[in-house]
Amino acid sequence: MYRSHTCGELSDKQVGEEVTLSGWVHRRRDHGGVIFIDLRDRYGVTQITSDPIEFKDAHNVMDGVRSEFVLKITGTVRLRPGDNANPNMATGMIEVLVTEAEILNAAITPPFEIDQDKEVSEELRLKYRYLDLRRDRLKGNILLRSKVIKYIRDHLEKADFVEVETPILIKGTPEGSREYLVPSRLYDGEFYVLPQSPQQLKQLLMVAGFDKYFQIARCFRDEDQRGDRQPEFTQLDMEMSFIHEEDIMSINESLLLELTKKFAPQKKIMAEPFPVLTYHEAMNIYGADSPDLRFDLPLSDITDIASECDFSLFRGAVEDGGIVKALRVEGGAKFTRREIDEFTEIAKIYGAKGLAYVFVEEEGLRGPIVKFFKEEELNEIVERTEAVVGDIIFFSADKFSIACESLGKVRIAVAKSMDLIDENLFAFCWVKDFPMFEVDHVTGEIGAVHHPFTSPKDPEEFANNPETALAKAYDVVLNGTEVGGGSIRIHSPEVQTKVFEILKISPEDVERRFGHIIKAFTFGAPPHGGIAWGLDRLVMIYADEPNIREVIAFPKDQKAKDLMLGAPSPMPDAQIEELHIRVVKKKTD
Repeated sequence: MYRSHTCGELSDKQVGEEVTLSGWVHRRRDHGGVIFIDLRDRYGVTQITSDPIEFKDAHNVMDGVRSEFVLKITGTVRLRPGDNANPNMATGMIEVLVTEAEILNAAITPPFEIDQDKEVSEELRLKYRYLDLRRDRLKGNILLRSKVIKYIRDHLEKADFVEVETPILIKGTPEGSREYLVPSRLYDGEFYVLPQSPQQLKQLLMVAGFDKYFQIARCFRDEDQRGDRQPEFTQLDMEMSFIHEEDIMSINESLLLELTKKFAPQKKIMAEPFPVLTYHEAMNIYGADSPDLRFDLPLSDITDIASECDFSLFRGAVEDGGIVKALRVEGGAKFTRREIDEFTEIAKIYGAKGLAYVFVEEEGLRGPIVKFFKEEELNEIVERTEAVVGDIIFFSADKFSIACESLGKVRIAVAKSMDLIDENLFAFCWVKDFPMFEVDHVTGEIGAVHHPFTSPKDPEEFANNPETALAKAYDVVLNGTEVGGGSIRIHSPEVQTKVFEILKISPEDVERRFGHIIKAFTFGAPPHGGIAWGLDRLVMIYADEPNIREVIAFPKDQKAKDLMLGAPSPMPDAQIEELHIRVVKKKTD
């Protein structure tokens, strides 16, 4: 027997009992011949101690162990003597006097300290992830993730949802990102792809009559990495039949509230029920389709005022069909030129040509663009933005999306620099009524904002002006991060075919790529809809971590590499040949 108890369960109730423990040497201390070891396993830490006189053999074994050795001991539980009890430790009332000890495995010196939460480079942590996972922070994150997923499963099963596993090797789907290809050995020149989501499959389950489906789904996207992105990630997918947007939002809101109160009880929830914004309201007011509501700083629209001014940048943007947005920052007149330049660079990253600004002073407005406005126009700007002396007003002029988003990013940067964000607040909201389609400003191509299976909000508008139609789509946002998104789906083969026409997908390509789902709709598809949560993102927020790599057991780095296993890696020529593929070496200068 390796253990009768774990290292986290002993208390004064076991005093006098003989126990067997196994675990890793967390810390070792030699106090004048008596050796104390903190023995660690997944469940906790127990102090064990030697007696060099009565149990000499066990003492000698303990004398030879070092950090991270794997050790098995048998001994007697006793209360810690005197004032040696540790109230901050779950097992801090007791210790185990070791009568027998065995080294199960020795360990070389780890590349970083396991028993302390010291700063270690992420590269080193990812290379030795199995050691990083021994540390309390990472271990706690993985345990939290496990508990969140179990809670979700239990909740949905009680609500009559059926968990269905959908395949990993599927046909290519247009989800808006690059797919990972898997060559077929049996079918020369043909490929599977790894799913970006189980979108079509869960819709086909609705056609099959499984009216409440869910899955903890592994998904794959071959895209550039960011703090909240990975090439493989985990979604909570849900799909339901005979349901409206409001029903789906209500079901998900209830589950999110339960999860938050269970796993982040220290956080204050800003509003129940969650505020609901349309896409245009979110962009106009906050400059983001996933707004952070933990602080105020709303944007104002001054397009009508700017349309008559002499500032060519503003006036030209309006004449080209764009808008002019303003952001008033209370007390912002104290910003230095360097800070303003930093905000300007942020705006430029998101497409803005620059960032105009004016200071609000007793004598009036001051700044580089003031000379281009009449006095009454300046007064209107002050009134529109509700600015007062000591404020600064930033401006962005461009197409709707660029003007809003660039100033929205400045809004976030300003809030961080002025410490306006309450980190103990959870601000959930819903954003709905997204456009169905969007035009790529670079290529001019039209694409689906969510995906091409999203139902139009107004069938008549879709029939007459499909390019400007709104979708029955909705996102749930937490503290400026989209944690879930979904829609009511198209269930009519005619409407689905029309969407593909708008996206300029040829009838031949429609049949080749989507013939299966259109055919399925002809057999009586129910009205249906669903949502997918980014589970990695949600757990990241619950754990107060800066990126999702901290809540994934074995993540890739920011370049999509597995530093621990050394993937991706070259494959043997024979295996490549067997898969009927050829490797073309990238040319270098």
